[in-house]
Amino acid sequence: QVQLVESGGGLVQAGGSLRLSCAASGRTFSNYTMGWFRQAPGKEREFVAAINWSGSSTDYADSVKGRFTISRDNAKSAAYLQMNSLKPEDTANYYCARARSGVRIFRFASSYDYWGQGTQVTVSS
Repeated sequence: QVQLVESGGGLVQAGGSLRLSCAASGRTFSNYTMGWFRQAPGKEREFVAAINWSGSSTDYADSVKGRFTISRDNAKSAAYLQMNSLKPEDTANYYCARARSGVRIFRFASSYDYWGQGTQVTVSS
């Protein structure tokens, strides 16, 4: 089984930065695409970013492209989301997730089988 734990959330002023971490325990972390999603109150869960097993390919939602950077360290079984130039609309609970084996489309929440508990990011104006 796999357990994912996010950390690094908090309160930051607009224009500031945060670095989210996702620590994984269990097996086969390095062979799976990892993704970050976020969910604000009253909103659907939203794709943020994904990174393939080797880190050679990444994908970002248009809303965060150029501001956020996803990365991973397979030796540490960890994934990261560096968030720069934060905006109030980035306020949400952020979740990391591991993609299901064999899934090709990584922008859908249904493509992931393990999820962390979430970490709250609040951006003040």
